[in-house]
Amino acid sequence: MPTKVKKYRTIFISDTHLGTKGCQADLLIDFLKNNTAKELYLVGDIVDGWRMSRGIYWPNSHSEVIRQILKHSKNNTKIRYITGNHDEALRKWTNWHLRFGRIRITNSRDYTSVEGKRYLVTHGDMFDNLMRKDLKWIMHVGDVAYNLLIWLNTKLNWFRKRLGLKYWSLSKFLKDKTKQAVSFMEGFEVQLADYAKQKNYDGVICGHIHNAKNKMIGDIHYINTGDWVESCTAIVETHDGEWQLIDWSEHIDSQ
Repeated sequence: MPTKVKKYRTIFISDTHLGTKGCQADLLIDFLKNNTAKELYLVGDIVDGWRMSRGIYWPNSHSEVIRQILKHSKNNTKIRYITGNHDEALRKWTNWHLRFGRIRITNSRDYTSVEGKRYLVTHGDMFDNLMRKDLKWIMHVGDVAYNLLIWLNTKLNWFRKRLGLKYWSLSKFLKDKTKQAVSFMEGFEVQLADYAKQKNYDGVICGHIHNAKNKMIGDIHYINTGDWVESCTAIVETHDGEWQLIDWSEHIDSQ
């Protein structure tokens, strides 16, 4: 395990899905203990309200994630909570400009990089056609199927760990190999980049589709933070203005 805490200008994480069995809470706790920043962006779907509406699942490790986030706040890190579709219950309160000490809750936010470039920070579900009101039921059905897949993934990786093998995501593998899923993700990325360009942003930072990216789409810098269910990824900006994609599961495996 790493012993020296790394300090960044800003850390972006999303889709932790606390309250679900698929949440890689232990890895997230380790990441939060070993990485700090002036600002920590929680880019939506931090607590999974959809899953918790069907029954409460909340082990101690999920409470420890919250404690680690609060510890960052206590140590003068500004926490920016961007709401997502799984924690959409918070959205009705954002008009009140909710603020708890150094924790601020909003639906989206502008971010200015070291180089002075302007980024839109949004969870991204508003650019998902399935989130339309008349199709939202499909998302809920898909969410149940997805949670079953994550359960299978958990069991598979229990056996892999016993065999001395590193973590491997079945759900991510299936998404990467399915043409329809690849097409959906590419369309999502282009749609977000087009919107950012129309609004005169230099880039966009999002989550939602559990597919971490740090790339250019035309003139737009597209950044997706990934998730802490399938891939355990974060995006950071260093004090020198470098953008880095961190896969914490690979980092731990290399120790």
